[in-house]
Formats: sequence, structure tokens, C-alpha cells
Amino acid sequence: MREIGNVLITGGASGLGAATADAVAGAGGRPLIIDRLPPVAGAEGVQADLADRRAAERAVHGLAESAGGLSAVVTAAGIDSCGPLGEVPAEEWERVIEVNLLGTAAVIRAALPFLEQTSGTVVTCASTLGLNVAPDATAYCASKFGVVGLTRALAAETAGRIGVTLLIPGGMRTGFFDGRPEQYKPPPDTGLNDPADVAQAIVYALRAPQGCEMREMVVCHSREGSWP
Repeated sequence: MREIGNVLITGGASGLGAATADAVAGAGGRPLIIDRLPPVAGAEGVQADLADRRAAERAVHGLAESAGGLSAVVTAAGIDSCGPLGEVPAEEWERVIEVNLLGTAAVIRAALPFLEQTSGTVVTCASTLGLNVAPDATAYCASKFGVVGLTRALAAETAGRIGVTLLIPGGMRTGFFDGRPEQYKPPPDTGLNDPADVAQAIVYALRAPQGCEMREMVVCHSREGSWP
């Protein structure tokens, strides 16, 4: 198994990103966080809006250079804007694409030179709604279907140079659903995973031996309704 090393994590201040940072640190790695929110006390990271490509690039370069390189990137940042296509404000709809898809691409693009030096690993975070669809989720589905395509193409493009893993998680017990209208919140009896358990799957992929690729991982609750 490989050592974890320096792992850049987007969305690392909360939810799956924070759980991944904890799991990486617990496995002996060094989490480096990019998030719109300030890093939690003791965490190493910078604030940046992934919808701003240049800000995302500066954040990646700054963290990678200060840490002396990167072993991996985990793109856990994600947002949503629920509602019928004709009713969600265009700016909100487009921001979902900018953060979830274009922000993911910007971070990976900026990190590639560092990852190629270490034969590092990229783990992208899609969703079961990157394989299936739900009404009133056009922006989220479009962004996550895009992440699936981006990741599969990237794996083919960089084969033998870096590792690429597509993570497809189901719903998790995070703040992702906070602030939504009740109709867009999971019912109380919905099966949701603990993000700490999903983070352990990410660490497993990061520690895979050189040349052994965890190409795609679906990690969901046993009662997940959006898979298969």
C-alpha cells in the first residue's frame, strides 16, 4: 500500500470533504484544504471560490508549492439549487455547474503537473445522480453527469501517469440538505451514509498500490433509492 502524502481536498471545511481530511490525517497524510469557508482550527488550507477559475488555480498552486508537492487531489466540493428548470434563477443554475464541474476541472488541471511528478492520484466526487436523474435537479444532474464523463476521459488520457478514481456516493448525513424547502429534503426514514465511512473508501483508493487502479467506486447506503 502507498503512503498517503500531501492530499489537496476541495470542500474540506465541511461534509465529506472534512471527513476526508480527518481520514487522511488519521492515515498519516497531510490534508490541504480549499473551501469558501475558513479552514477549521488547526487545519492547513486557503479560502477560494471554485466558481472563480483563477482563484482556484492560485489556491492549488499556493498549497502545492508551500507543501512541497502533491500526492493526491480529492474534489469533494459540491452545491445544488433545487427546482424546476424554468424556475431556478439562471445565475443559481449556472453556479452549480461552475462549482461542481468547471471547478473540479480547474483544480485538477492546476494540480496535474504536481501529480505527474509523484505519480499521484485524483479522486473525483460525482453522485448517484450522475448516473440516474431526479426531477427538479437538472443543474445537479448535469454537473455530476459531467464529472462522470470528465473523470472517465481523464483516466484514459492519463493512464500510466497518474491514478484516477471516480467516487459515486449516495446520500450522506451532512449539511448538504440544510436550508432546502421540505420537499427537497430526504424523508426522516431515508438511509444515509456517515461521511466518515465514505471517506474511508477514498483513503483506500489513495493507498492502492502503484498500477492498481480503483477506477470507480459506488458507495451508498444499503437502502439507497437513487441506485441502481
